[in-house]
Amino acid sequence: MSDKLDKRVYQKDNGDWYCRYQIQGQQKHRKCYGAKNRREAELMRNSFLEKLQKQINGVLPSDEEEKGATMNKAFDDYLEHAESKKSYKQIKSRVRILREYFQKKKLYYIKKVKPNDIIKLKTYLHDSGLCKSTVNRYLEILKTVFNMAIDNDYLDKNPIKKHSMYIIENQVVRSLSIVEEKRLLEVLSQPRYEYLKGIVTVAINTGLRRQNILDLTWTQIHLTDRVIEITKNKSNKHILKPINDTLMEYFESIPKERRTGYVFINPLTGQKCKEIKRAWRTVREKADIKNFRFHDLRHTVGTRLAQQNVPVPVIQQVLDHSDIKTTMRYVHTANEQILSAMNKLNSYNEDLIQNDKLSQD
Repeated sequence: MSDKLDKRVYQKDNGDWYCRYQIQGQQKHRKCYGAKNRREAELMRNSFLEKLQKQINGVLPSDEEEKGATMNKAFDDYLEHAESKKSYKQIKSRVRILREYFQKKKLYYIKKVKPNDIIKLKTYLHDSGLCKSTVNRYLEILKTVFNMAIDNDYLDKNPIKKHSMYIIENQVVRSLSIVEEKRLLEVLSQPRYEYLKGIVTVAINTGLRRQNILDLTWTQIHLTDRVIEITKNKSNKHILKPINDTLMEYFESIPKERRTGYVFINPLTGQKCKEIKRAWRTVREKADIKNFRFHDLRHTVGTRLAQQNVPVPVIQQVLDHSDIKTTMRYVHTANEQILSAMNKLNSYNEDLIQNDKLSQD
C-alpha cells in the first residue's frame, strides 16, 4: 500500500483507528469508532467526507445546526408565546404560511436564514397579492420569532433588519361626508339592517373599534352613568366611553326585556353577531359609498372632532391612541379641509383684482 494511503488512516498503539482528511483547506483528524481494521477505517473516512460535502452543499445541516433549533421549533415556541393574544387565530394562519415558505425553500434550520432570504420572502408575499402593510405584519411575526430564538441561544443575530420592512407612507384619512351618511342611514333604515344600523350608530358616536362593538354586552352599558365600559381592547386599557345624546336615545329605544346578553344579535342565528363584512359591503354598495371601510367610521369620529377644534389630547383619549402622532393625522386632515375652504375665497379676490383693472382702463 502506498505511503499516501497509509497517511489517510492509521492505527494508534492502543489499537484504535483514526483517519485524516482535508476539507476547505483545513486538515482534520477523526477517530473511526468501531473500526476493526484498515478497510473499515477507510469506509468510515469516505462516509465522513461524503457527509461533509453534502453539508457544504447545503443538502444536509451542519453538525452545529443539528444541535440548534429548526424553524419549526422556533415557530412552535412563538405560537406558545402568542396563544393568549386576541389575534391568535390570525397569527396561527400567518405562521402556517411562513412555515410552508421556509419548507419550500429548504431553510429548515434557523441559523441558515440570512437577511437576503428575508428580502426574498418579502417579495414573495407582496407578489402573492398582499399589500405592503400586511407583508410587514408577517415580517413582524418573524422578527419576534428570531428574537425569541436569540433569547433561547439558538441564534446570535436577527436576520431581519430595519430596511427589511416596507416603508409605509401615511395614508389619507377617509371620513364619511354628511351626504354619504344620509345615504347610508337611508339604506340602514330598512328592517333587515336594523342590527347593523345600531352597530354603525355606536361606531360613529364613540369611535370604538369594530370588535369592541360586536363584543358589547348590556352589562358594559351603564345608562344611569351614561358610560360604556370597555375592559378588553387593543391597548389593554380600562376605558369608560361617555354616551352622548344620540347614542343615549338609541339605547333607550331598545325594549328593556331585550337588554340582556350581547347588545348586537344576528337576526338569522339569534346568536351574538360575530361578523358584518358581507352585510357592510352590501349596505355600502347600496348607499353608493366607495373606498370606505367600516374602520373609516372611526376615522370619521377623529376627523369631525378635529374640525370642531377639539384639543388633540382629547381626541387621542376618545380614540384610545397610545401615540399622539396617530391622532395628529386627523388634525392635518381637518387643516387641509379648512385650507380648501379658505381657498374658495381666492375667486372673490380674483374678481376684485379684475374689476380694479377694468376701472383703471
